[in-house]
Amino acid sequence: MAENDQTNPERQFAVQRTYLKDLSFESPNAPEVFRGEWKPQNELNLNTKVNRLDEQTYEVVLSVTVTAKVGDKTAFIVEVHQAGIFTLGGFSEEELGPMLGAYCPNLLFPYAREAVSDLVTKGSFPQLVLQHVSFDALFAQHQQQAAADAEGARQH
Repeated sequence: MAENDQTNPERQFAVQRTYLKDLSFESPNAPEVFRGEWKPQNELNLNTKVNRLDEQTYEVVLSVTVTAKVGDKTAFIVEVHQAGIFTLGGFSEEELGPMLGAYCPNLLFPYAREAVSDLVTKGSFPQLVLQHVSFDALFAQHQQQAAADAEGARQH
């Protein structure tokens, strides 16, 4: 007969809501940028922010910024802050980091990608579909960098 272990309750995860928190589109060099050959250099910046709302509820905000340049001119800058409210119960502190830093951003990214694509198209530029991003790999890289920084600080 299996015993109920109250010290390790069953894990619970729920998406309460996803929403667009902030949105920005700029085309500072229009209409001149439309007159030349379209061979842009795109730069993608990603960031996540976690806000604890209560004991088991968190807001995760994924910020996506894309800057497209043609030569030395900025064609457009699009910034999307896609957010979600998540309930996480029964997770250890060690498990919360990857859940909030990788799993939740993975869930939010398709919404942000759609918003970026829509804005770029409405700005009269060719469609831009962002490639998949591995937030698991980014989170692991961030953890390794934080550990290296901490080690470097201890040596000085």
